Amino acid sequence: MPGTVLALANQKGGVGKTTTAVNLAACLAEAGASTLVVDLDPQANATSGLGERPGTPSSYDLLDGAPLADVVRDTRFANLFLVPSQQELAGAGVELSHRTDGERFLRDALAGARDQYEFTFLDCPPSLGPLTVNALAAADGVIVPVQAEYYALEGLAQLTHSIELVRSRLNPRLRVAGVLLTMVDGRTRLSADVAAEVRKHFAGAVFEAQVPRSVRLAEAPSHGLPAIAYDRRSPGAEAYWRAAMELVDRVRAETAVAA
Repeated sequence: MPGTVLALANQKGGVGKTTTAVNLAACLAEAGASTLVVDLDPQANATSGLGERPGTPSSYDLLDGAPLADVVRDTRFANLFLVPSQQELAGAGVELSHRTDGERFLRDALAGARDQYEFTFLDCPPSLGPLTVNALAAADGVIVPVQAEYYALEGLAQLTHSIELVRSRLNPRLRVAGVLLTMVDGRTRLSADVAAEVRKHFAGAVFEAQVPRSVRLAEAPSHGLPAIAYDRRSPGAEAYWRAAMELVDRVRAETAVAA
């Protein structure tokens, strides 16, 4: 069975996008799935969150024509691999816009990923620029982290519209693979109201698992560790484990339907 490529996207910053990419990948790798994280954000937070330093070779080199095998790094975690970011990636959007194949370049660069990795996560920058469009054109699905706060739905209509445009123009197989509620505070009415509104708008696309606000989850990146490696019994680690297993079930169900 070929692997699955998933983009983590939301143009609104601070919603837990990179945290979700790192922790879903770490959980799946621990469960035995060969998993790749491609850091497409010039801030390189996914890179540092896995205990690695930005630098070459990187996703910038991948977008410049380097073979995937030449830019993938091992991490300290079994089954978990990384294409790191670097600062030069910030200029990649301009370069991609001047290429005739600029919107599809990442798709071609990742052509062999499905044969090597069961899951590939593309951590996008918090914008709908050329890097995110490339990720959407390369992906089978999009996971959208949504913060359980007042402005949670702000911009989601624009993101949904962008996904539809990419589906119609560049990638007809693209789908919303899941919407994940993050930073949920179970003590507040607001979180419950936002969660209900998100589930109303996206129906079955929303993960049953919800990621709570968690001090341990917030601390883990500063140690270069996913939550399950930093404190596997913390509420955040347990939530991401449930979300990862739910993702496996979703992918298996979709694969069965496609077959």
